[in-house]
Amino acid sequence: MGDYEILQDSDPRCAELEAAGYRVVAESWAVRLFDPDRELLESAVRRATAGGLTIRELGPESAELLHNLEKANEPDYPYTPATHRVVGELVDIRALWPAYRVFGAFDSNRLVGATVIRQKDGFGDTFFTSVLATHRRRGVGQAVKAASILAFLDIGITRFSTGGAAANQASLQANQSLGYQLTESWRTYAPGQ
Repeated sequence: MGDYEILQDSDPRCAELEAAGYRVVAESWAVRLFDPDRELLESAVRRATAGGLTIRELGPESAELLHNLEKANEPDYPYTPATHRVVGELVDIRALWPAYRVFGAFDSNRLVGATVIRQKDGFGDTFFTSVLATHRRRGVGQAVKAASILAFLDIGITRFSTGGAAANQASLQANQSLGYQLTESWRTYAPGQ
């Protein structure tokens, strides 16, 4: 991490760092969803399927497809000291199962979007959501995330969490469209030059 300081934006130390010449080099966010609206979620999935996509849960036999999707998207992930996604090798993707559940969107036989979620501290906690550049801004991210939430609702999980880099406003907006509420904002500071 070097000389970075990562603080919640409400932390009084933010003012101290700024007075000492530190500058904000990145921002990030956390969102939570409690008692989701099932109809809103089902609607997000229906819109995607009406557009010709297939939304379904993926097993470990789909690890290579997910790895290919992630490798294609890796250059697009915002890199900050607080939020970064390193895809790694195929073996790293295979290791997601069984701790995580994966939900994907297919355009014909091509995986064009996916979300990875697990149960953590009583929450359905999203690890990452990934959509190919050719399919962004078409509700794909919302659909796979909605499918994952619906699956977790079916096993009694009613609280959800995720987060990301402020540079990726599309991700924040996709989450908010499903009912997530912004709960925390973070600032990454670096010493002034």
